Amino acid sequence: MLTSKAKYALRAMIDLAAEARNGPRRPCFIGDIATRQDIPRRFLENILLELRKHGLVVSHRGKAGGYALARAADSITFADVIRAIDGPLALTPCTSLTAYQRCEDCVDEALCAIRQAMLSVREATASVLEGMTLARASDVEAKSEPIAREANRKVVNLD
Repeated sequence: MLTSKAKYALRAMIDLAAEARNGPRRPCFIGDIATRQDIPRRFLENILLELRKHGLVVSHRGKAGGYALARAADSITFADVIRAIDGPLALTPCTSLTAYQRCEDCVDEALCAIRQAMLSVREATASVLEGMTLARASDVEAKSEPIAREANRKVVNLD
């Protein structure tokens, strides 16, 4: 399962991508991201530090400081963010491309039915997550904003 930390990281990164879409990549204040995305500020600070360590965001100090995407939004995928926060996408260590380890209880990897199934799961998962960029996700959210505002609008009966 996707951890809350990874989910918050994705929401924060999509937020930064949406802000970058509005002009040059200006840094965003942590407090603004936390408010817009309803993420606890302290938790977000730790997440952004981890994302910075993995080269996905950059931080700027000073009065106009904050965080911005380290690369263009169309070159950062959901897989990049999830790997930075939660680690490998694979469900078993023997199917991971980035952190492969042979399972201790495995007699023969080539004949292991569990490994074969988990390889298929990893490939399908990676394909979807590597195909979804922050730019694409921020476009989806931008298109749904008018619908969400319409759905949240209160209906007042004037009769």
